[in-house]
Amino acid sequence: MLQPVVGLYTDRNAQPYSLMVGMGFTLVGLFLMSQANTYPSILMAAALIGMGSSIFHPEASRVARMAAGGRYGLAQSLFQVGGNLGQSAGPLLAAFIVVPRGQQSLVWFCGAALIAMTVLFQVGNWYRARRAASKPVVRGKAAASAFSAPHGLTRGRVTVTVVLLVMLLFSKNVYQASLGSYYTFYLIAKFGLSIQTAQFYLFAFLIGVVIGTLLGGLVGDRIGRIPVMWFSILGALPFALILPHANLFWTGVLAVTVAMIMASAFPAILVYAQELLPGRVGLVAGMFFGFSFGLGGLGAAALGKLADLTSIATVYQVTPFLLCLGLLTAFLPKHPGRPTYPKV
Repeated sequence: MLQPVVGLYTDRNAQPYSLMVGMGFTLVGLFLMSQANTYPSILMAAALIGMGSSIFHPEASRVARMAAGGRYGLAQSLFQVGGNLGQSAGPLLAAFIVVPRGQQSLVWFCGAALIAMTVLFQVGNWYRARRAASKPVVRGKAAASAFSAPHGLTRGRVTVTVVLLVMLLFSKNVYQASLGSYYTFYLIAKFGLSIQTAQFYLFAFLIGVVIGTLLGGLVGDRIGRIPVMWFSILGALPFALILPHANLFWTGVLAVTVAMIMASAFPAILVYAQELLPGRVGLVAGMFFGFSFGLGGLGAAALGKLADLTSIATVYQVTPFLLCLGLLTAFLPKHPGRPTYPKV
């Protein structure tokens, strides 16, 4: 939830090497997580990893947009696919390394963070050189005028639209939290799977997120952001409603299908918001990545409480109806979501 603050600051004061600093926080968090032996120390380690994300995402999203060449949806999707691939590898790494070798094996992953810091130092050099060659940022009254020029919407209309986008994120992320956070528990409770086997099903679900994210950016560049939002949130609803009543095979198929459809929304929402708030790339990225993680985390906590009071099966029967909030897409202005893909 620190990401909007970081994004607002870096919009005004670019920090090319903040990408490396953010990864440094992640490295320290990983090391502490490998050594943590109390609940507060686990929370502290997790918070440091979260701070790394908070510092990294706003500027990384700006770099992705700078390198996009006009294909902003594709660039945003590729950026997110990196994170999604890492997330999808998590269950496999847990199954093959952490579960058999124990918590201290997490320290091995600090090596990946060190390599990432080296790469991000080079990215920071490119970012600094690219920024120096570009025009200076316009401030004051000229910036306020430029803020509304591309789409002609009033500040009040922009504010309402951002609120609608956040509500769309809420519906998507809370439902996705029910799958991402409790899918293995659901499979174990309903079908009696082992922990390691359930991790493979979770891996398949997360790969679906990767594919959906990439397709969402590609299609959004060609046909516009709003059609992707319509399909992503409402298109997943029938499959989500069927999932709690399916056998093991179809549960796996439906979960991957829902993941692919729903994941396509995020790059469309993020690029749409960047077009809605020109010149505020860091704020938009920080706000929407922050809300995405934050709403997902809060949703996971609330769903855990609901599962404790009822059952995990009840969670999967109730949460699909959150996707009905996708109807709010009808109230979004059309112009900021138009296609930006270059004509051939």
